[in-house]
Amino acid sequence: MAQATANGITIEYEDHGDPSHPPMLLIMGFGAQLTLWPIELVEALVDRGFRVIRYDNRDIGLSHKFDGVKAPGLIKLTILSKLGITPKVPYTLADMADDGAGLLDALEIERAHIVGASMGGMIAQHVAARHSDKALSLTSIFSTTGNPKLPAAKKEAMKVLVTRPASMEEEALVNHGVKLSRTIGSPGYPAPEEKLRDRVRESVRRSVYPEGPTRHLSAIVADGDRRPMLKDVTVPTLVLHGEDDPLVPVEGGRDTAASIPGAAIRTFPGWGHDLPMELVEAIADEIAGHAKASAS
Repeated sequence: MAQATANGITIEYEDHGDPSHPPMLLIMGFGAQLTLWPIELVEALVDRGFRVIRYDNRDIGLSHKFDGVKAPGLIKLTILSKLGITPKVPYTLADMADDGAGLLDALEIERAHIVGASMGGMIAQHVAARHSDKALSLTSIFSTTGNPKLPAAKKEAMKVLVTRPASMEEEALVNHGVKLSRTIGSPGYPAPEEKLRDRVRESVRRSVYPEGPTRHLSAIVADGDRRPMLKDVTVPTLVLHGEDDPLVPVEGGRDTAASIPGAAIRTFPGWGHDLPMELVEAIADEIAGHAKASAS
């Protein structure tokens, strides 16, 4: 575990693998700590010849917190979005992309393979568009374009995502995390109960910060439709998506691939909005294969 100053804030990160190997930056999603990238996936990518860096986004985990900075509530965000009005938010996904690019600068990495999941995929899209000189390739995982005509998340998935835990006691937090994982997770690859609870408990004990996701959500809504930006992305792009994702339906992945010139897409049946152990090797093969092909 280590920290770096990037884009004017403190970023918590982990650096795995041989420093001489091609670097790969993993960007996690909404309200999620770097530990949501399974260490098994990190190690699988290291074994495939990459230096892998995963980090906590701003306002989550052990990175900088924007304490006291107010964000619009979900109802206001929704109304403004439907009216076509961009809400004023504490920070944007573009700012968060600048964090990732700044972390690469702090680590003296000129270019890296950029991999993002969910909101992290949106941030990765911004890195590829705004910092194309730093991106060797882009892999967007169960993410989307912001196209308002795409199918929405299932109601139960969105509800559990934005509902706060019943209390800040550890067991309540663990129960909430398990319910979230079960609701948005892969129907084809359900995690064993004991292992899931242990993983959630480790996350709770590492950091709990309910205010961060509120500001993350405001950044997502304010970002709007990214398709005009994505048409100018020139780095080699791969889209990975689950065919049974209840939070970001697979149409979001297909729209991402259709919006980026030359992008490839691979979908998996039974995969939801998580990174199940049963798919780690397949996902690592896809990411690594794409990165190596991009460099050749």
